Order: sequence, then C-alpha cells, then structure tokens
Amino acid sequence: MIDPNYAHRVTRDPKCCGREPTIRGTRVTVRVILASLVEGDRAEEIVEAFPSLRLDDVQAAIAFVAASALADLPSQVVLLNAS
Repeated sequence: MIDPNYAHRVTRDPKCCGREPTIRGTRVTVRVILASLVEGDRAEEIVEAFPSLRLDDVQAAIAFVAASALADLPSQVVLLNAS
C-alpha cells in the first residue's frame, strides 16, 4: 500500500533543484534516492550517505514514485490475447 503521508515530505520548489522533486528541507532529489536503491543501496545506507535524510524520507520517495506511476496508468487497461 502506498503511504498517503508522503506528500508532506516531497516537494517541488522552483528555487531548488530546478523544481525536481526533493525531500522537503533538503537538496536531496527523489531521483538520487531511487538511483541509490537501483544500485543496491539499502535505505539505511542512503540515510548514512545523506545525513539530512531519515528512513521515512526514503519511504516517501518510493511512495511518491509509486503514486506518480499509478497516475500515469490509463484508466482502462486493455489485455490482448497472445494466442
């Protein structure tokens, strides 16, 4: 389930990082957090590398991306029969 409380942690500030989604109060972008996860870093390692973050911030970044992906899905999904 997507955490509905991520929105208060993720922001797009026109004065910070070109409006790229960042964790509120930091200059750490959601993209950096996700790239670290893709590289195999654990949430604890990301927080260690970026002391301004908390574990909840990493979870908020994941929830933000998941919610964004869901918003991009078409309202109806057409399944094609492969046979």
